[in-house]
Amino acid sequence: MQLGMIGLGRMGANIVRRIVTDGHTAVGYERQAPLIDELGAELGDSFTGTTDLAEFVSRLDTPRVVWVMIPAGATSAVIDQVAELLEPGDIVIDGGNSRYHEDITRAAQLAPKGIHYVDIGTSGGVFGLTRGFCLMIGGEAEQVKYLDPLLRSIAPGVDAAPRT
Repeated sequence: MQLGMIGLGRMGANIVRRIVTDGHTAVGYERQAPLIDELGAELGDSFTGTTDLAEFVSRLDTPRVVWVMIPAGATSAVIDQVAELLEPGDIVIDGGNSRYHEDITRAAQLAPKGIHYVDIGTSGGVFGLTRGFCLMIGGEAEQVKYLDPLLRSIAPGVDAAPRT
């Protein structure tokens, strides 16, 4: 399965690393080219990235899965921008720390365009890469089920790591 990741900071990059390690592919969007280059050198052909949002969307397989992993203050503007490039059936995921009221509003704004919205609060800190992330998922059951292969790679379950 393929994931498009907007934001290749520590959390976004580590999510990409986890899914690629598990056999998926990723396309990244980041304003800072060195972050793209670094991740590309590490992950090889399983990852491609760009600093151009339209090019990012064009590289994604349909239905597109776009995970936005940026600070909450910029999330709405970025989702508005990417939504203009998406098509009915595509999925937008907010993995950041936005308030749930904002998620309800975003889902309602994207629904008339046929774009699905899933909010996934993501926690994992320094152990997210090695042990997996904790995901708090909200969205339509059909889309969450479709995303299940990616989500299992990101958060493999309680038995995947030794108890602390």
